[in-house]
This record gives sequence, structure tokens and C-alpha cells, in this order.
Amino acid sequence: MGDVAISVKVTPEGPGIDLKDLREKIGSMFPVEDVKEDKIGFGLTALKVLIVRDEEEGGTDDIENQLEEIEGVASVVVENVSLL
Repeated sequence: MGDVAISVKVTPEGPGIDLKDLREKIGSMFPVEDVKEDKIGFGLTALKVLIVRDEEEGGTDDIENQLEEIEGVASVVVENVSLL
């Protein structure tokens, strides 16, 4: 088995959400390889997060569910999953 790269777009509830704090919370939950900011508009910026984990850990449902539970997160969308 190998590792899986999972690209997730995390959109905050509004422009007042602290993105640095949001990054730290996500990083404490999952092995984050990279985070990029994606300006959406009207001052709102989403985070594109690259998570790498072992393929044997299963799908992405647990990642989505845990990220959605973070205070200040409006939506979580898995954009891409690929085997490394």
C-alpha cells in the first residue's frame, strides 16, 4: 500500500475568521503537507489544504466530518484524491 494525497478546500464562514488559527487547528488534526490561500471574493479567502496519509486509513469522510466541526468553517469540499 502507499500514501494518498487529498486536496481539500476549506471555506470559512466569513472574512472575519482568523486563517492562521484555522490553519493551526487543521494542522493539529491531520498531517498537512501544504496550505494555500484561495481568494473567493468580497474579502473571503478559502484554504486549499493538502493532506497526505496512508491509503489504509480509508476514504475522506472522516476528514470532511472533522473539518466541518471546526468553529468558523462553512464548508469543506474534497477537490482531488490521488495515490502517491
